[in-house]
Amino acid sequence: MTIARLAALTAVAAALVQCAPAPDPTPEAAPSSTSPTTLAPEPATPVAPEPTAPPPQQPAPATVHPVTAADLATTWRPGCPLPPEALRAVDLDYWGFDEQPHRGRLVVHQDLTAELIAIFDQLYRLRFPIERMHTVDLYPGADDELSMRDNNTSAFNCRDIPGTGSWSLHAYGRAVDINPRLNPYVDSRGDYQPANAGLYVDRSRIDPGMLHDGDPAVRAFTDRGWRWGGHWRTPLDYQHFEFR
Repeated sequence: MTIARLAALTAVAAALVQCAPAPDPTPEAAPSSTSPTTLAPEPATPVAPEPTAPPPQQPAPATVHPVTAADLATTWRPGCPLPPEALRAVDLDYWGFDEQPHRGRLVVHQDLTAELIAIFDQLYRLRFPIERMHTVDLYPGADDELSMRDNNTSAFNCRDIPGTGSWSLHAYGRAVDINPRLNPYVDSRGDYQPANAGLYVDRSRIDPGMLHDGDPAVRAFTDRGWRWGGHWRTPLDYQHFEFR
């Protein structure tokens, strides 16, 4: 092949390359017509409210009844300073040492029934514990010492003040003794009643059912004009409240 012919073929090949169509450009990805998914935040777990204490249990309404000599049994006898007609039996609720309501009975002067109901309603709402509440005729001979040893809360009992020959205000239905074993009577010599109350002569103790100056349970009485034996100089009678 001559040099002239080779040059001619080379020129033809170059022309063919220039005339070939250009390759299609790579298409760009079309924009998506769907918006990106946005994840909603999960709702916060609700926090349970702190449990609230149940409302205080209300005492059942107190009831008041006239009494006869037969009702009073050994707590009354002829010659007592008041006739049975001047007294009333009051049935009311109290809060026990078992943290449950109980029903008890106190006999008081007819003029003090509303006052007594209001006081014991307050003691109940304070959850001040009372061990038991019976009329004193439950004990042989209406013996006050036996009632106190049993830590029995009581009111009327036709008896005198020990060692004086004078009527106690209990004989007039104008005094109440609260948890007497826990709140003993202590005279100037340090002798105490009841006989099983020695542990509670120590008034620095704060056992449930004890009474101390300024306690809400004491003030339930004193704010209404009752006198508390724990305020006396001698003897000290921590169980005793009276209204003259």
